[in-house]
Amino acid sequence: MMRPRWHTTEPRRRALPALAPALTMALLLVGSPALAQDSGEGAGDMPPMGESATPVFTSAPIEFAPDGPSEATPDGLVTRDSGREILTSIDVAPPEGPHRTLLRVSVAPVPKDDVSVHDPWDRAGNVRLAVEGRPDIELVKFVTSYGGVTGHEVDVTHLSSLLRGRCEFRAFIDTWVSPAWRLSLSIVTVPAEEWQLREAGSGSVVADRVVPVLYEQSATAERLGADGLSTTVEVPEGTGRVVLYYLVSGHCTDGRGEDEFVSKDNVISVDGVVVERFRPWRDDCRSLRELNPYTRRWSDGWWSSDYSRSGWCPGDVVHPVRLDLSDHLTPGEHTLSFNIENVRPRDENDHYGYWRLSAFLAMWGAK
Repeated sequence: MMRPRWHTTEPRRRALPALAPALTMALLLVGSPALAQDSGEGAGDMPPMGESATPVFTSAPIEFAPDGPSEATPDGLVTRDSGREILTSIDVAPPEGPHRTLLRVSVAPVPKDDVSVHDPWDRAGNVRLAVEGRPDIELVKFVTSYGGVTGHEVDVTHLSSLLRGRCEFRAFIDTWVSPAWRLSLSIVTVPAEEWQLREAGSGSVVADRVVPVLYEQSATAERLGADGLSTTVEVPEGTGRVVLYYLVSGHCTDGRGEDEFVSKDNVISVDGVVVERFRPWRDDCRSLRELNPYTRRWSDGWWSSDYSRSGWCPGDVVHPVRLDLSDHLTPGEHTLSFNIENVRPRDENDHYGYWRLSAFLAMWGAK
């Protein structure tokens, strides 16, 4: 089996390469990918002592199939958005003793024949936890590689209190092809010492309370307007620490310029006061070229997967921006606002820039 590269943590579209490396495709034809660690340990190696894995999705198909799925839907799996989103509910048992909680995600394209795949493009995707009456919590935010297999390991220990009992998980890939991709997800718990679950000067890693704030996958100029997106949050009495987790990436519909290759100011405010202003940017995408078998070389010598982008790279996860807002989000009611300035508006060809963003608050001392 092909082992995905695990990570703990395009300009104007052109024609596909006529032929992919035969070895790459031979490996892709094996089906569900195996798990491996960042250290390079293979699927056949023994897992760490006491490690426990709960499967959520196993090689689950994600595709754009408005006329019906290309194959039988697995038991317990629900599809939405013409198959681009999948849902399942499982019972998650709490582990015994102190532990770390990890999510392992693998994404593989569906082979078309011996030398090609059905969907060779980079596609935005995520894994989310549904929260009744609130926006989804984006657990893992990623972008597929150009037609390659990738794997990601994300530490979600701070969200351990949510991953208990009956949980509904949702996975999405922004594909327009059928068949397209297969996704696997497991919840992994690893025994840990108490000191390993504490942050210097901050106490426990595990939040006492988690509040979903925002989930928006098409923040256009029209959607944001002049004032951005706002929501009201209530911070309980006794809360001593509040950290905002903000996941964001910039895109455009025609693969050129703004807002994918030209970033914009992201502005976060509490009660009308700006608390953070920054431009999401990734300039290390070239280091992931080997994960992108269908990347295309340009006349300047760069490959499509090499270019710097607004907070993301093909084949990698998008890490959350963490902001300690304890001084601003004191106990009581507050208005939390998110805006992105000068988003490229819709042009005469109906192309535009847009942003995918989500946010939640982790609180300590709150019950």
